[in-house]
Amino acid sequence: MSLDRWIALVILSISLLYSYAAFFTMDQLLPPFMQRNPIWPSTFPKILGVLSILVSAIIVLGFEKNKDSKDGTEIDYRRLFDYNLGQAVFLIIMMAAYALSLRPLGFFISTITFLTVSGYALGERKIFRLFFIIAIASFIIWYLVEQVLGIYLRPLPSIF
Repeated sequence: MSLDRWIALVILSISLLYSYAAFFTMDQLLPPFMQRNPIWPSTFPKILGVLSILVSAIIVLGFEKNKDSKDGTEIDYRRLFDYNLGQAVFLIIMMAAYALSLRPLGFFISTITFLTVSGYALGERKIFRLFFIIAIASFIIWYLVEQVLGIYLRPLPSIF
């Protein structure tokens, strides 16, 4: 079995556990007035669980592959260290650092830093254009979350 199928099998196992929790354990503690609502807090986790089970099952069973195609896009687990694993590990570390820095540094500084450094690590060399686009996108996302959704998101560190 190829590496993508093994990864899909792990995702399928996690999705089954997640879906079990979404369908059978999340709704018992709902107050009675919420039990009559058409959409519960577990609705999105249920949809996400079912979709992830379907997609990972399709990959595990091999329905997504064309049997006649040999275009070289499959992951060869015997040559795993020939791929850019350093970039992938660096991005995972950057995601963890972003999550940890979001509260103390604020949304703008942590988001702009994370996206700029990650874009540079992935090969983008036009830093000023990258920074400008990321700054505009970060402001738009902050505005939508803060003003439209009404969720407080600290834009800058508390010293400002």
